[in-house]
Amino acid sequence: MSARSALLPRDTDLLALDPLSLQHQVTQFLYREARLQDTHDYDGWESLWEHDAIYWVPANGNDTDPEQQMSVLYDNRSRIHVRIEQLKTGRRHTQTPRSELARLISNVEIAEVTVNEVVVLANVLIYEDNLRGETVWAARNEYRIRLVEGAFRLVRKKIGLVNNAKPIFTLSFLV
Repeated sequence: MSARSALLPRDTDLLALDPLSLQHQVTQFLYREARLQDTHDYDGWESLWEHDAIYWVPANGNDTDPEQQMSVLYDNRSRIHVRIEQLKTGRRHTQTPRSELARLISNVEIAEVTVNEVVVLANVLIYEDNLRGETVWAARNEYRIRLVEGAFRLVRKKIGLVNNAKPIFTLSFLV
C-alpha cells in the first residue's frame, strides 16, 4: 500500500461517516505515518504533507506561541522538504548510522471533525537505538489531517514532548 493510498471515496463528507469508521481510517493513517518514519522512508513521509503544513515541536511547555517563543522545531512545508533532503544526504553525523526506531501510538482520540478535516490527539512512545545508546521519547501529539482526493494528508502536527522543559539530546530523526 503506498503512502497516499486512497482509503475513502473522493467526495466523502467526514461529518457523515460512522464514528467508528472514521476512527479506524484515522488510526490507520497515523500507523502508516509512524511506519514511514520508523523505516526512514523520507519520500513517503514527505508525501503525506499538504502544501500549507506546519510541523512543530514546542520547547519549554506545550502552550507556547511558536511565533513568539523558541521551539525545538517549527517547520512550514518548504522547511519540511529541506529537512528531508538533509536527512537523505547521509551527512547527518548524529544519524550515521541511522537510528533504529519503533513507535507505539495509543489513546487515539478524535477531537474535532469538519467536512474535510479531523483534529486528532494521540500519545506516542518512540524507542530509539543508536550509537549513544537507547532512548525512549514520550509525546502527546496533536494532528490536523485533511481528506484530499480520498486520502488523508497532514496539515499540522504538534509533538508535545513530555520532557520538553528539560535539555533534550540531539533530536535528529523524524518525530
